Amino acid sequence: MISRLLVPMDDSEMAQQALEYALENHPEAEITVLHVEGGPSVMGGAATALALEEDPEEAAEEHSKAVFEEARELATEYDVDITTEVQMGHPARAILNRADDFDAIVLGSHSGSLVDRLIVGNVAQKVVRQSPIPVIVAR
Repeated sequence: MISRLLVPMDDSEMAQQALEYALENHPEAEITVLHVEGGPSVMGGAATALALEEDPEEAAEEHSKAVFEEARELATEYDVDITTEVQMGHPARAILNRADDFDAIVLGSHSGSLVDRLIVGNVAQKVVRQSPIPVIVAR
């Protein structure tokens, strides 16, 4: 039985579909929505911008608000409470570092622009290959 789910989210439609899958199929599970800020991007933009902030952790929290607001709105439609968490760094690494505290990970099949996926690599692919727990890839 799956009692604790980790749902990594960014602002993509696929991430929202992953959360919706988790809410529909595991309504009794404790769901934690994880947003990772400052990951690699083309020309290092996101990581560099975050590193230049006076308080990078506070800036990451601020950047995550929109993602968490959408996640909470969706969870409210299913009458489910969710927990939110912000991590800084590379998305795949951050997800894998949190995996041991959960029974499964539910994530979208892809996110970001085509250029980001080609240069940075596909987060879902890395998580599926390296995860110590089951991974559900929602499409």
